[in-house]
Amino acid sequence: MTDLSACPACAAGPAAAEVARAAQRAEPARLMLSVPGAHCAACIATLEEGLARVPGVRSARVNLTLRRVAVEAEPWVTAADLIPAAARLGYQAHELDAGMLAASETDAEGRDLLMRLAVAFFAMMNVMLLSVAVWSGAEAATRDLFHWISGAIALPTVAFSGQPFFRSAWGALRQWRANMDVPISLALVLASTVSLFETVHSGRHAYFDAVVMLTFFLLGGRYLDHRTRAAARSAARELAALEVPRALRLSEGQETVVPVADLRPGDLVRVLPGARVPADGMVEEGTSEIDRSLLTGETLPAFAGRGTRLMAGEVNLTGPLTLRVTAAGRDSALSRIADLVAVAEAGRGRFRSISDRAVRFYTPFVHSAAFLTFLGWFWSTADLRLSLNTAAAVLIITCPCALGLAVPAVLTAASGRLFRAGLLVKDGTALERLAEVDTVVFDKTGTLTLGRPEPTNHAAHPQRVRELALALARGSAHPLARALAEALAAEGVRPAAVEALHEVPGHGVEATFRGQRVRFGRAAWVGAPGEAGSSTAAWLRAGDGPALRFTFADSLRPGAADLVAALTAAGREVHLLSGDAEGPVADLAARLGIARFRAGVLPEEKAAEVTRLKAAGRRVLMVGDGLNDTAALAAAHVSISPASALDAARTASDVVLIGQSLAPVAEALAVARRAVGLMRGNIVISNLYNLVAVPVAVLGHATPLAAAIAMSASSITVTLNALRLRR
Repeated sequence: MTDLSACPACAAGPAAAEVARAAQRAEPARLMLSVPGAHCAACIATLEEGLARVPGVRSARVNLTLRRVAVEAEPWVTAADLIPAAARLGYQAHELDAGMLAASETDAEGRDLLMRLAVAFFAMMNVMLLSVAVWSGAEAATRDLFHWISGAIALPTVAFSGQPFFRSAWGALRQWRANMDVPISLALVLASTVSLFETVHSGRHAYFDAVVMLTFFLLGGRYLDHRTRAAARSAARELAALEVPRALRLSEGQETVVPVADLRPGDLVRVLPGARVPADGMVEEGTSEIDRSLLTGETLPAFAGRGTRLMAGEVNLTGPLTLRVTAAGRDSALSRIADLVAVAEAGRGRFRSISDRAVRFYTPFVHSAAFLTFLGWFWSTADLRLSLNTAAAVLIITCPCALGLAVPAVLTAASGRLFRAGLLVKDGTALERLAEVDTVVFDKTGTLTLGRPEPTNHAAHPQRVRELALALARGSAHPLARALAEALAAEGVRPAAVEALHEVPGHGVEATFRGQRVRFGRAAWVGAPGEAGSSTAAWLRAGDGPALRFTFADSLRPGAADLVAALTAAGREVHLLSGDAEGPVADLAARLGIARFRAGVLPEEKAAEVTRLKAAGRRVLMVGDGLNDTAALAAAHVSISPASALDAARTASDVVLIGQSLAPVAEALAVARRAVGLMRGNIVISNLYNLVAVPVAVLGHATPLAAAIAMSASSITVTLNALRLRR
């Protein structure tokens, strides 16, 4: 039973308690949080157990694949109660609109294909057993009985399991075009019809076994292809889900929770510490620090005071702010980025895979061969039944089992190898596009670096200074303060005993120590000398003593240096585009040997630069992790993001880097080139098979047994060829 005393309303009095009890009888709140930092089983246990202890929370379930936490709680619990709790557990969290994501969470198509594949497999096994008896010499009534039983199994199976091909073929024909599913559907229908006709007239040959085998192999290829694409969702939808669903609107001195869609330019909204900014606007009141890393890639929080312009999606860190809305909803900067992503996704969707290009030749070839076979046999024999049988044999034996498996089999083998290396391939055409890459564009923060500041000179300070620094740093939510506190605590430093500790939003932390005022924070506020304007330092000052500098650096992601060196050695052009300041970007470029770099780049400018490179004929691989990279990731020829990236960035990318090291990216480029070679090899194998099989079928020698053996041999051959990639 839920403890009502945990609810703030219940503590206010009997009337409020009654309201709370009524709320508890209402539908529970279902909240969705994005937690990019979750990466292992320990993270699951920590988050689920930690969030379950929050008053009012009924359950918390972590989806490690999507880096999300689904929380069921009492109606009065909001994301504002959960995000600080997640932060105390060591995880940055963002609220997602669960309604916006609902459509992309189910895999109905995958389950449907798997069900139809299972039915086809069951039918194939039974029909093949019956066919063995026919091939062994069953005659007359016995043969007819086995044909009738086979038909009773095969016809409903084809009608049910063949639906994906029939729907696709009908959709193509309605548009007056042909795809691979047109010859497939024609072969299934014609072979089933001819087999039924032969069974009714006690014919020697029926193709029921070949029909169900054909259905099974083709469904297998379709399911493999679907699995390689199953992780791909719309990044534009993810960005829409990232928008803050509610805001605190100020009206006549009263705070009211309203949907963000109801905000209008000129409204005043309250943005509490730890909350994301709900709309674009100008700060009217308050001072704080703003985390812009998701939107611009800036390493350090920026000061926000009266007159500061904020954008939707930025995170308020330290102090409450009153914001006057200038743009909300579809007019906000976040929505503009979502629009850029949607346009880029649509453009990238026009890429034609190797198998699609092969179909353009294959479909008219199969139709022409079958039609000409029918005409030739009917002209020479005037036997309609024999002519239809021979034409059906041509359609069956040339039907694209091998071609249908040629690309999915390689994709599955390559995806498995890269997954073991630490890369998750989400898009079926990503490997083909990776093989074409000649230019690589990197983001800085969170991509080439880990995006976590690390103190570099704290050990050089005396013990008493470090104790005082730890005491002050513990009182701040600023990333530099948190990094320093963690480093000092890990070294066994004990905090000094300070009094009246409090944070001054936008400036730092202040306290009293042995009668003296002590400050830790920005240079100007602490009173550091003129040289102190470093963007990677925090300052400590006690009383009238000198200001002491604590420096920080953003550590390189493992494998970054080796990857850049390997790309350069291979002759690929390397670029660095970052929204961070000039100094840190230039320093990183020098450390890694990247000659082409730009700092202070806005999200729109990143996407424009990628588009410019593509227009110049470059095949661009974009590697990034932030909201500011999402449009560029979608616009690139192919894209990769780390697993720690924002949910929308991971969704916009074609490949997700599972571990911390960037080293597997070089392997992905090598595997991609070999995979494309195997895909082309498989298509050559399937075409060679047709060169042999078509004459056999046209000459009337393709019995059902020959068709079944030929189809199986071709399918197994391309699968074994694909498995070479696993070595």
